[in-house]
Amino acid sequence: GIGFGLQNLASNFISGIILLLERPVKVGDRVELNDVWGDVKKINLRTTLVETPDRITIIVPNSKLLENDVINYSYGDPKIRLQIPVGIAYGSDCEKASEILLNVAAENKNVLAEPKPKTWFREFGDSSLNFILLCWIANAANKFDVISEINHAIDAGFRENGIEIPFPQRDLHLRSVNAAIQVHQEPPEGN
Repeated sequence: GIGFGLQNLASNFISGIILLLERPVKVGDRVELNDVWGDVKKINLRTTLVETPDRITIIVPNSKLLENDVINYSYGDPKIRLQIPVGIAYGSDCEKASEILLNVAAENKNVLAEPKPKTWFREFGDSSLNFILLCWIANAANKFDVISEINHAIDAGFRENGIEIPFPQRDLHLRSVNAAIQVHQEPPEGN
């Protein structure tokens, strides 16, 4: 047991040295690791402190930062492309929906004008015609705020133009089965 503990300790210590020398992740970077999203606050020799937007500090062993896939939104160019999925009801005007999506992106102050926003008509889904709105923002830290703003604007734009966002629907087919149903009726009381 002591050997495994020392092996883990040595692994995290060596990983800390690598992180401090190579700097694939540095203090201030916005990272995502195993569905944890936050800013790197401190890199120690054994652990790294990541603070989420909810001000929760997560202590990550340094070996996890080197062994697992880490998305570093601050590494290199801070711009990121958002992919916002939207489904519309069958029978809706696809061209109008695309136009609304592009207008919503263009009107958002956080969306960059270049590269221009665009839409993809991805597929005919079970209950909807599925689109993706693609747009660029300058800073990954604003990702969820911008997605929320855009979703609100899409909902308002679709409502104004009579485009319905469907909910999942299932058709139910009933078959009649010939079965003898016996009804037993009690005689009224007092007879």
